[in-house]
Amino acid sequence: MAFSPENRKGTLSGIVFVALVAASATWIAGLGPVKALGLSPLVVGIVIGIFYANTLHNHFPPAWESGITFSAKKILRFAIVFYGFRITFQQIADVGLEGFLVSLIMLTTTFILGSWLGMKRFGLDRDTAMLTASGASVCGAAAVLATEPVLKAEEYKAAVAVSMVVLFGTVSMFLYPLLYAGLFQHAQGFLHLSPEQYGIYVGGTVHEVAQVVAAAGINGPGTEMANNAVIVKMTRVLLIAPMLIILGLYLSRKAVRSGGGEGAVVKLVIPWFAVYFLGMAAFNSLQILPIALVSWINSVDTFLLTMAMTALGMGTRFAKFKGLGMAPLYTALGMFVWLVIGGFVVVKVITALF
Repeated sequence: MAFSPENRKGTLSGIVFVALVAASATWIAGLGPVKALGLSPLVVGIVIGIFYANTLHNHFPPAWESGITFSAKKILRFAIVFYGFRITFQQIADVGLEGFLVSLIMLTTTFILGSWLGMKRFGLDRDTAMLTASGASVCGAAAVLATEPVLKAEEYKAAVAVSMVVLFGTVSMFLYPLLYAGLFQHAQGFLHLSPEQYGIYVGGTVHEVAQVVAAAGINGPGTEMANNAVIVKMTRVLLIAPMLIILGLYLSRKAVRSGGGEGAVVKLVIPWFAVYFLGMAAFNSLQILPIALVSWINSVDTFLLTMAMTALGMGTRFAKFKGLGMAPLYTALGMFVWLVIGGFVVVKVITALF
């Protein structure tokens, strides 16, 4: 047990160590050059964590490992719950049925496509394939973190998925504005995207929230384009809760079918933190708390997520990557192509219908 009398000191020391590294990651992410790249503290944290795991790991007390594991598992779930304070149901209603349908269609199709490509076409194990798919289909690194406990995956597999999010999400930040300025804005007919449609397109297909802000901020923050993008993106974030619940039920039933036999009892693996996440979003929708307090909660939550990502990186050894080859890259590339091209078609069809 992490906080048993014999482990308590090491666990607390490990948590403090992770917090200090996460604070450093937050500071680095705020520096001009790093901020200009759109790298969030979460991404910086996992990079530092991976560096530690593969260089300095053996120079620190082994007793700290329980604290690092606690940060990657328990603090992670706590942070995902409070991520709900970033969303209100009113925001989702403002975008309307169009934004919701685009979010639902792109999340579902991308997750299914990524899981199939990874496992059936490129030979990835189930956990790496599904983690990579969740990152692309929902909300980047945060989705990978949220899905990891449901799959009970090893840390290095989540690190692989996060690296794919960073790679293709960064490409999106530059590609989408170029496509809009050079094609979608001036084209006629089917290829033309209005500012409203472009916002929905970005929000429904780009990986990270920060990357959505960058890709949709062509005309500055606060525009219809930027607002639509962020709200549609947050709709995708909200959908992570039902996605994880369905995934937990699917994995439970599959486990029984493969090994339980006739009459076996299905043990429902419900990710309760996802349910609590929904509850927090519902509470936030009531707008009871002052805006300043909600902003403070979100800042603390970002730091806790950074701690979880840092701890995740600290559990990632390069030796574990042997054998994966180019399969994660090919899987993520396949989803990226679908997000860019398929997402464009979905937005055009849905907005034409409504």
